[in-house]
Amino acid sequence: TCKKWLMAAEGLIYRSKAQIKQEKERKLQTTKSPKKKMSATKGPTDKEHVSLYGEDIVRLPADFCAVNGPSAKRLDLSYNRIATLEGLDKFEILEELILDNNDVTDEAISKLPHLPNLHTLSANKNNIKDTDALLNILREKCSKLNFLSLLGNDACPNELLGSGHDDNDYKRYRLYVVFRCPTLKFLDSRIVSEEERKEAKRVGQFMKVVKPSQESLEGTEKEDESSSPYSPLPEVTGHQQRVVFGKVKYVYHGKQSEGNRFIRNSQL
Repeated sequence: TCKKWLMAAEGLIYRSKAQIKQEKERKLQTTKSPKKKMSATKGPTDKEHVSLYGEDIVRLPADFCAVNGPSAKRLDLSYNRIATLEGLDKFEILEELILDNNDVTDEAISKLPHLPNLHTLSANKNNIKDTDALLNILREKCSKLNFLSLLGNDACPNELLGSGHDDNDYKRYRLYVVFRCPTLKFLDSRIVSEEERKEAKRVGQFMKVVKPSQESLEGTEKEDESSSPYSPLPEVTGHQQRVVFGKVKYVYHGKQSEGNRFIRNSQL
């Protein structure tokens, strides 16, 4: 019986080693199979999220637009020197556009193509100055826009960025932008609250922030320096000027003063 038990135990040991080997092989197969699945799903996500971050480019490369435009949903062009949006029309299904730290101007924004699926636009630290022109383009070309950030542009009067405006200017700016783009849920650094949305509906159209241009300021300074043509004196020529000398016969003795009725000589 002892021998049978030992043989049976040895058989169990041998079988357990075989089983361990099989389990290892199964684990290797199971760990390999998910990697194949991940590689199969990785391709489309790379095509949907494309980036030219920090490439020091001034425009979108034509071959890049042709290859990635039809499938890209998110495009990151941050930290470049881009001053034109040519080629962006290839990205017809684009949903997110990141343009932070570039040289995008009002002229470039005016040529923004129709992007019906765009819900996020971040254009911080560019050269955008005309708020009205920008909002007109966004309402026409990006009707589903929910996220907009314009910090660091002249079009956004944020006092923290040294734009020469105060906090009241920025509050008025937010009300005006939310009024013009009612689909916005997030503006610059804050969520658009329900109270802010109601206030924008009520007074947003009157909250446009206008900053005088440098040319107009220089013009007023020149006008101040120049002599004004207005004079309170009558206009006379050199021949009409007359000087009259004479004596006044009236002498004031103080008796006509109303205050003298209450002052006696002894009080003087």
